[in-house]
Amino acid sequence: MSSVRALALEARDASYELAKLSREAKDRALLEIADAIWREKDSLLAAASVDVKAAQVEVEAGRLAKPVLERLKLDEVKLKAIVDMIRSVASLDDPVSKTLYAVELDDGFELYKVTCPLGVIGVVFEARPDVLPQISSLCLKSGNAVILKGGREASNINRALYNVIRGATEKIGIPRGWIQLLEAREEILELLKLDDLVDLIIPRGSNEFVRFVQENTRIPVLGHSSGVCQIYVDKAADLTKAVEVCYDAKVQYPAVCNAVECILVHRDVAQTFLPRLAERFVKAGVEMRCCPRAKEALQGFDVKEATEEDWGREYLDLKVALRVVDSIDEAVNYINRYGSKHTDSILTEDRAAAVRFLTGVDSSTVIHNASTRFSDGYRFGLGAEVGISTSKIHARGPVGLEGLVTSKYILLGSGQIVSTYVGPKAKRFKHNRLSKVWSPQLLDSS
Repeated sequence: MSSVRALALEARDASYELAKLSREAKDRALLEIADAIWREKDSLLAAASVDVKAAQVEVEAGRLAKPVLERLKLDEVKLKAIVDMIRSVASLDDPVSKTLYAVELDDGFELYKVTCPLGVIGVVFEARPDVLPQISSLCLKSGNAVILKGGREASNINRALYNVIRGATEKIGIPRGWIQLLEAREEILELLKLDDLVDLIIPRGSNEFVRFVQENTRIPVLGHSSGVCQIYVDKAADLTKAVEVCYDAKVQYPAVCNAVECILVHRDVAQTFLPRLAERFVKAGVEMRCCPRAKEALQGFDVKEATEEDWGREYLDLKVALRVVDSIDEAVNYINRYGSKHTDSILTEDRAAAVRFLTGVDSSTVIHNASTRFSDGYRFGLGAEVGISTSKIHARGPVGLEGLVTSKYILLGSGQIVSTYVGPKAKRFKHNRLSKVWSPQLLDSS
């Protein structure tokens, strides 16, 4: 038996126990995790520092992209944000055992559709120190066991966080093995073969990586592909507001999937808006890659001419594509062609234009008059997220607790048989909707 299969078997056994835990037990464990992380902050920051130093060497040697280094950085402020995130997950409603549907089939015969955990979730994610605690917190709250594989560049902080989380939860009675950590790259292929033990795979990374996972597993895949996000500055935009929003969406944190990568500008405001935006971008060190009309509007600025490769490109850096369009329809068509169906925003004071954009753009999150950086599970009130799904099934957009549960039917009878309801003298079903919700106490009266 491979070591990965042994870990998955342990996770499967733990998942059966997790599914039965009360909200109180799960919340107590989450708060214990938050406290333990803060208690161990010095050792965790030291582990992250080892990863950052190693990554700096790789960047200087040209073997690692600079955005990866930026993602790896962890300080006390970011660690406090991780702790706050975990506590916010604990404060959320329990997503398990919620009644979605209740109907009386006949006297003494009631059907309930209720939420339940998926079981065992495998997550392969990028090198960022906040991802492992996010995912593990959401999985614990939703009653799922989790098998984690992070980017090798964050191996030290991932291992340190895993040890803290595992120790904190096992100490208070959470089933051993509910959280597992893989560290070797070749273990990913082993994980993808375990369709008899793993219920869902969540790959976070490039489109190519997501496709690789989908092509190499029979396990259902919730794809979080690249974040090619666009902002369209309409002819009816408040240009002062638009400069601030575009600047925030690119500069506030450029190395993340919800940072803007291309800004589309209506031709009627391009000559006024683009120089104002460029002044801010130049001061921040943003490299601008422009279509011919955008380049013309920015005469006197040091810009580059865009190539076809710049349309639909995820920079994850202080680089941005600028393109002038003739209409809102051209902007929508561009986004639907070149975007990754992640997050796109329109800046306009024209209600009709906003509606046209919000309904026409085929992305998991569409925004009016705000930065694309708001596309985030924590900011959306989900507590945290396991990723942003750009697929159209099961869960879409920032995936929080609701994306980590499925449902099952619970039928409460009193000796009914199918023969009663078939044939020429068949009894008719009532199919009356019930206002009751499922609880074990219903068995006392069934």
